[in-house]
Amino acid sequence: MTAEIISIPRASLHEQVAQRLRQMLVENQIAPGAKLNERELAEVLQVSRTPLREAFKVLAVEGLIEIQPNRGAIVSRIGPREARDMLTVISRLEALAGELACRNATDAEIAGVRALHDRMIELFAQRERMLYFGVNQSIHIEIVRIARNDVLRTLHAQLHARMKRIRFRGNDIPHNWAAAVADHERIIAALEARDGRRLAALLQKHLDDSWDRLEASLAIDGAPKASQG
Repeated sequence: MTAEIISIPRASLHEQVAQRLRQMLVENQIAPGAKLNERELAEVLQVSRTPLREAFKVLAVEGLIEIQPNRGAIVSRIGPREARDMLTVISRLEALAGELACRNATDAEIAGVRALHDRMIELFAQRERMLYFGVNQSIHIEIVRIARNDVLRTLHAQLHARMKRIRFRGNDIPHNWAAAVADHERIIAALEARDGRRLAALLQKHLDDSWDRLEASLAIDGAPKASQG
C-alpha cells in the first residue's frame, strides 16, 4: 500500500474511510483472513484512528470484516457454499427489483440506466476491467433503487457489499466477461421495453450464471451449483 495511491483528505468522514477500505478489499489489496493494522492504515490513509475504527464498524455490519476480541479487525473469508447461497438470494432480489423497476421507474431513470450501460460497453471495449466493474455494479444498484422498495434495497445492499470482492473475480476469464456483457445487452433492452417478467427472468439467470463464472475463475471443485429458477 502506498500513501500516493490510497491517501484521503484529513477532513473526510468515516464513510469515506469505509469506502476506501471497501475498494481495497474488492481489489484484493488486503487478502482475506488478513489482520487490519490500525496504525499502518491510519498512517497510509492519513486519518486518525477514530474515523478508522468507525469505518471498521461499518464494514463489520456489511460482513466484509470481523472484529474479534483481543485480535482486532480481520478481513472476512467467504467460502464456496456461502458465496453460492448469497448469489442465489441476490438473484431473486434483483429479479424482483427488475419487475418493480419496470412498473415504478420514470423514463428519465431508465434513460439513466441506459447511459450507465453505454459507458460500461465503452469500458469493455477498452478492457478497463476495474472501471468496467464499477459501472457494472452501479447498473445493478440503480435497478434496485428505481424499484422503489426500501426493504428490498436494504437487503440487497447488505448482500451486495459482501459479495462485491468475489464477484470482481468472475470476469477475469475473457469469455466469461463477454458473456456477462451479452447478458447486460438483453437486460437493458427488457428494461427499456418495461417488460417486467422478462427482465426478472434475465436478471435471475444472469446472477445464477455468475456462479458458474466464479467456479471457473476461483477453481472451485465439487461445490454444488445454485438452483436455476
